[in-house]
Amino acid sequence: MLKPAPMLALFLALAACAPVAESPPQGPGEQPAAYMALGTEPGWTLEITDARLNYAGDYGETRIMVPNPGAEPSTTGKRYVTDRLTVDVTHGACSDGMSDRRYRDTVTVTADGKSVKGCGGAILPPAELAGTSWTFASIGGVDVAADRPTSLIFDGTRLSGSAGCNRFSGSYAVEGRRLTAGPLMATEMACPGAGMTQENAFFALMRGPVGLSFPTDGTLVLTASDGKTAVLRRSI
Repeated sequence: MLKPAPMLALFLALAACAPVAESPPQGPGEQPAAYMALGTEPGWTLEITDARLNYAGDYGETRIMVPNPGAEPSTTGKRYVTDRLTVDVTHGACSDGMSDRRYRDTVTVTADGKSVKGCGGAILPPAELAGTSWTFASIGGVDVAADRPTSLIFDGTRLSGSAGCNRFSGSYAVEGRRLTAGPLMATEMACPGAGMTQENAFFALMRGPVGLSFPTDGTLVLTASDGKTAVLRRSI
């Protein structure tokens, strides 16, 4: 049975192609430690650090690691040139063709004479929330419990999901960078421990309109009037 929520008015297939060198962990909203690019068919990734260019091509079968020669400016972006790798970064919105994520740059990599094209740089906000799906990374500044599945799905003018315990759903509207949801309806299951705690924190955060922001790491941040936030990662 559904009832109004208390006090509430409301890189997938390419994961195996990780770069040769690992970057330090990056939390939601933090600036990436290195410039990243990726492409499909065949799957490839490129990591550019201050010291090196790390390329994994042909679904990970080709590995090239060379010193970073420094970027040369071009009319549309920049270029890196080495004996085995040439990287052209062109500024302009790019879709990865797989998950509908959009990136700031189009990137062409020529590795040992073979060229591939893909996307790189900052992840751009989705054109609209409708049709997107997310999972919670943190609510109210607290990381969500790893054993409690979460989701937030925007479908047309309705949203649905779970903050770790009950399923909820309701209407929503977006005006500029502000989202207003509700009234939300939720099931009545009681959950022990973190699941109920983080759900209550989410419902409290969503009592009124929340601000929308999209850091360059691809996360979605919902910010309440009291400054508390929910950070979500894109799943679709």
